Amino acid sequence: MGYHKPVLLNESISGLQINPKGTYVDLTFGGGGHSREVLKKLGKNGRLIAFDQDQDAEANIPDDKRVIFVGANFRYLRNFLRYHSIDKVDGILADLGISSHQIDIPDRGFSFKSEAQLDMRMDVRSEKSARQVLNDYPLDELVKVFRGYGELKNAFAIGNAVIRARQEGEMETTGHLEQALQRLIPKDQPSKFLARVYQALRIEVNLEMEALKEMLLQTADSLELGGRLVVITYHSIEDRIVKNYLRSGNLEGDIQKDFYGNIQTPWKLINRSVITPQQVEIAENNRARSGKLRIAERIA
Repeated sequence: MGYHKPVLLNESISGLQINPKGTYVDLTFGGGGHSREVLKKLGKNGRLIAFDQDQDAEANIPDDKRVIFVGANFRYLRNFLRYHSIDKVDGILADLGISSHQIDIPDRGFSFKSEAQLDMRMDVRSEKSARQVLNDYPLDELVKVFRGYGELKNAFAIGNAVIRARQEGEMETTGHLEQALQRLIPKDQPSKFLARVYQALRIEVNLEMEALKEMLLQTADSLELGGRLVVITYHSIEDRIVKNYLRSGNLEGDIQKDFYGNIQTPWKLINRSVITPQQVEIAENNRARSGKLRIAERIA
């Protein structure tokens, strides 16, 4: 399988309304699928700034003078735009979630389908890993992680199972984790349960929600008037944050109106209803099935 097959590719690139002379940001470069499509629509004076904190992504950087690659988390969007003397850009794209490459490399520990070390770091230079979370977090913190980021109703039981298992020795591998949770894994939907457990750990290890919120709050000031923000989400937690921000201009989703009843937000929603992959795309790439695309234009 390739590094990563871009999800909702045509819909997201169309949503950017690319100006050939413009400057665009791909906040989640990965295998470069979305970036390559952006470059096809840019002229010789266009620019693309591509972010990715995963060092593996650097192997996919195209040999193109129009590309500036930033090997950092997208929470540093404004810092690196300033560093490169860029005040405003014409469009920002973020394809959130985990790449196929990260899932398919067993050593990264992102998948419960392979025996591997409990890692899950998107940036291998960071200190916190899934192993540290599972072996060091107290019960209340574990419960918060599994309930908040995995939306697991039996989060307390999961946390307790982890505590009991690590009393017998450090949890080091994906196999150790599955063994610890054996009695809690439902027989009818084992993969769905484990996927949520791993999602919760991955989000905690990589501080994904904190990074997402920081990034979103920088987008309006980073875009020209009329510039587009295009975001693809994969689970309800991140999608709720994006939806709230785009409809209200704040992370809480609180609608604020002026004296005349006009909503005070820097955004105009381009698609009122979320855009999801067609069955043809899902058939070709099953990992696209949970993708949700939201597009907004900066109006203030």
